[in-house]
Formats: sequence, structure tokens, C-alpha cells
Amino acid sequence: MSEDRVGSGESADPDASGRLDPESTFRLLDRARAGDQEALERLFERHVKPLQRWARGRLPRWARDLADTDDVVQDTLVQTFKRIEGFEPRSVGALQAYLRQAVLNRIRDELRRKRRQPDVTELDGLELDRAESPLEQAIGREAVEAYEGALERLKPEEREAIIGRVELGYSYEELAVTLDKPTADAARKTAQRALVRLAGEMKRGRA
Repeated sequence: MSEDRVGSGESADPDASGRLDPESTFRLLDRARAGDQEALERLFERHVKPLQRWARGRLPRWARDLADTDDVVQDTLVQTFKRIEGFEPRSVGALQAYLRQAVLNRIRDELRRKRRQPDVTELDGLELDRAESPLEQAIGREAVEAYEGALERLKPEEREAIIGRVELGYSYEELAVTLDKPTADAARKTAQRALVRLAGEMKRGRA
């Protein structure tokens, strides 16, 4: 079914009214927590590749070379989903945030285990050296710090819309699934409003 492939980079198909018809993350979570293996597999497929892209964008090359980043992310999701019955989604985008934190924790453990360098800095809870991540190379270290601070001042839905679109590379169809929006256009408008808010918060933070 087309909705099974949302997380693997293929778009969900809208029905005649333009409304997307993938099964919502909330519904899949309910099924997965009840032991439904198919629901677990669909959640995994929906999140693994975007999270792999996100991790590669956040880590400097030396940290990405500790182990195959894609394999680390994949294994983290497998282990996390094995314990998914204990996860209680409290807001839109909660699962996405939960999985990102699990990946961060796993990579932090890898860095500690390797003890690569004693001189480290912090980025979103990760212990990193002074080498720049692709995100820092793209917009600069100071801009990343301003971006992170501004993100924290946004509402959860706004934050997840920006991270989903900018860092995870979601299409608007995929973003609609993550944010539980009825259409891709609704997700697009949410993301645009969130980006305007982000720009305002970044400007205020620099004032």
C-alpha cells in the first residue's frame, strides 16, 4: 500500500478531495504498543532514513567515522521500538522527538566509549570536538547556536515542523503525516508560519 512507504521517501497519495490517507502516527503507535509487528515495521520505515540524514547533518566527519552512522541509527531505532509499549505520545511530533533523543543518546555513548578527544564542545546534548558538522558548515557555528536557542522558544508543533522540513528533509506529504495534518498544503502552511516565527526569535536573540 502507498502509505506503507511514506517514511522511505515516497509520497503518500491524496484521495480525490486532496486529503492524504496514510495511517496516522498516533494510530500506528497504538497498534505497535499493542504488539502489532506490521505497525512497528511501518513506523520504522517512516523514520529511519530521515533520521539517518539528520544524524549525518549534525555530526562532524570524525564523529561520523566512529561507526557507520546509518547502521547506528538503524540499530537505535530497532532497540527503541522494542520498548515502544512504554512510550506515551503527549503531543504532535512527540515520537519524532523521542527517536531523535534516542539517536543522540546512542551516539553520545559511542563518543564516550571511543574517548577520541578530551577537548569537546556541546551541540544539542552531543559531545563533539571543534570540527564543524555539515549544518555548521552551511550556516556557521554562531548561527547554529542562535538557531538552537530559537527552536527551544517555539511551540512543539512549530519546532517539529522546522526540524522535519529543514533537517530531516521531509516532503510536505511526509510532514503532514508527522504533524497529523489533513493535507500537504496544510503542512506547508504550518512549516512556513513556523519558519517566520523562527526568524523572529533568532533576530530577537541577537538583539
